[in-house]
Amino acid sequence: MHIITDDIFYDFVKKYDPDSEHHTAGVVDYNLLCDDKPYEGLKSQRRALLAVFERLVEESIQDQERAREKWGDDIADKMHPLTFDIDKAQPSPLDPGEFFYCPEIVKTDYYGNVWYDADWRPDDENFGTTVPYWYALMEPVYGRKNKPEDFRKVNDILFPNGTDALDIYEWTTDWSDYFDDGHEWYGACCWSIYDKSMDRYIVMTVSATD
Repeated sequence: MHIITDDIFYDFVKKYDPDSEHHTAGVVDYNLLCDDKPYEGLKSQRRALLAVFERLVEESIQDQERAREKWGDDIADKMHPLTFDIDKAQPSPLDPGEFFYCPEIVKTDYYGNVWYDADWRPDDENFGTTVPYWYALMEPVYGRKNKPEDFRKVNDILFPNGTDALDIYEWTTDWSDYFDDGHEWYGACCWSIYDKSMDRYIVMTVSATD
């Protein structure tokens, strides 16, 4: 399994968060991958997940070493490289129509707060849990809020052949400290997708707090 480092989607999505080292829209971090092996269903999807988190571990180690060079051992030793246990990640299949559902805006108030014609709404009961894909892209913690047309455009670029034939899995988020921030408040999500028409994988992660 190989992470794709250069793709037209990366160029497009960069405008949503030009300062990020990752490929992000809203609070969704996108990773594209390809594999030399034939698609083996859930086994392949788990391999894609593993490849992404192995890279995240490497990045966290590099961040620690940069901090050591810049600020010294005291600060660097307080930073802990990312950990995960991929065997604990549990998947659930998702229907493409449900996953890519996008509500419309009902109203926007003077302060920029937005109301949608959606059954799901953020409240005290679902903070720190999984949020819908549309919410993670359109309602980040801080910064630019995206509109339904942004949601559709991002996915049109990401899945140019449509979304009907995608294999989508939602994964639990109790197997890596990557998701700790999201569990604290905003939400934590992990999705993997295999696009049969392009023979490639997409791993999407969310973990954010205030």
